[in-house]
Amino acid sequence: MAPSAGDMLPEATLVQLGEAGPEPVDLAAKLKGRKVVIFGLPGAFTPTCSSAHVPSFIRTKDGFDAKGVDEIICVSVNDPFVMKVWGESTGATEAGLTMLADPECAFTSAIDMEFSAPPAGLIRRSKRYAMYVEDGKVVVFHEETGRGTCEISGGEALLAAI
Repeated sequence: MAPSAGDMLPEATLVQLGEAGPEPVDLAAKLKGRKVVIFGLPGAFTPTCSSAHVPSFIRTKDGFDAKGVDEIICVSVNDPFVMKVWGESTGATEAGLTMLADPECAFTSAIDMEFSAPPAGLIRRSKRYAMYVEDGKVVVFHEETGRGTCEISGGEALLAAI
């Protein structure tokens, strides 16, 4: 079942590309005592993810900052090398968004956001969602219901909800 307001997020280790290579990121430690936005999407370099979802959080970054959000994290079931290059190519990294990989789909599965679409070549990927989390607890969770759309999971919709 997808997360709801009041749920604690599960323990998870995501991966980012650091100066020495791939580095584990303990999600619980990253969320402890902080206000964080996490948004997940089907894949780096895919059409809606690149043209709508990531740009929506770049556009709204200042608004989230004004509401006291400490960090905006993009999670995708990709490897950390792809996430680094994608963050650079979309301007997300320069805008201050954190790009984290969920290479084994562990976090995505734990929050029941996993799906597969074999005809599109998407196997074990993330559904499109956005959430606002305080100290590891979900405050707002928006799951996108339409394929190829980014409306309720976009930056503007989440910002309006908090």
